[in-house]
Amino acid sequence: MTKQFVLTAIFSLGLLACLGCPDQQSSKPAAPSSTAPSPAAPSPAPASVAAAPALSGPATDPVLVGAGDIASCDDLAGAEATAKLIDKIPGTVFAAGDLAYPDGSAEQFANCYAPTWGRFKDRTRPAPGNHEYHSSGASAYSSYFGAAAGDPTKGYYSYDLGAWHIIVLNSECAEVGGCDAPSPQGKWLKQDLDQHPVACTLAYWHKPLFSSGGKHGSDPDMKPLWQTLYAAGADVVLNGHDHNYERFAPQDPDGNNDPKRGIREFVVGSGGKNSHRSMGATKPNSEARNDDTFGVLKLTLHANGYDWQFVPEAGKSFTDSGSGVCH
Repeated sequence: MTKQFVLTAIFSLGLLACLGCPDQQSSKPAAPSSTAPSPAAPSPAPASVAAAPALSGPATDPVLVGAGDIASCDDLAGAEATAKLIDKIPGTVFAAGDLAYPDGSAEQFANCYAPTWGRFKDRTRPAPGNHEYHSSGASAYSSYFGAAAGDPTKGYYSYDLGAWHIIVLNSECAEVGGCDAPSPQGKWLKQDLDQHPVACTLAYWHKPLFSSGGKHGSDPDMKPLWQTLYAAGADVVLNGHDHNYERFAPQDPDGNNDPKRGIREFVVGSGGKNSHRSMGATKPNSEARNDDTFGVLKLTLHANGYDWQFVPEAGKSFTDSGSGVCH
């Protein structure tokens, strides 16, 4: 009994002593808590995210933010007001054409766009507008953005952002051989969509197919490209050109309401050009409009849907927000 008691006591003391001893598992660094906030990444998420399970919230899903019709060299107040908004919104920046007024020259990009939206140049994926082509072949635009703007002879390209495939088109049809289906751009778009059969697709360019804007309004030249996007199940289109903001319900290329397969279009010509444009007659399916507020559109791109929010300049109250699901 005495020997057994002594052995038991020694064994118990050993256990107590080893309660503080490191083992193989406890010597490893602790894994970070799954509830700890992750820093927002300024660069797009890798394409492998497309195969990941559904994500939620801006801390994990990529953000696309921007507008068109931005820096007017005679008055940069609007461009600076919207740049201050993007200062606080991490993510990829879309710039939907007419970026440096009046002529898109190298001097105007350097003196007007660069001091405002130029501070986001390393995370911007631009589209050309009609004012870029006031400089021959949009040469200053292509030189300023370099490879980020795609082939300078085309002005259209695509990239992936999280689960989404993003397509940038050139609405200056005469400059790139047309916008109809048999054109080089039309053929490229069809091929690009065929090569990226993802659940969620977004496209942006400058001139909208649908717009209630009183100055420019709808541009039927873009209908063939819209038809190709619609046939492939695209979800969202972003444009500028009219200096205002407008959101449409999902619709088909003929402007018919189509909640099941339609494309939702946003006109975001509110980037800062110092001449707000009044709305004209309201087009069918127009759901939200504003013609007196500079601002940017923020899109949070989930694996199977998206959230949108129009963020107004400081001092203005207009906003617009909602959610949609991918086809």
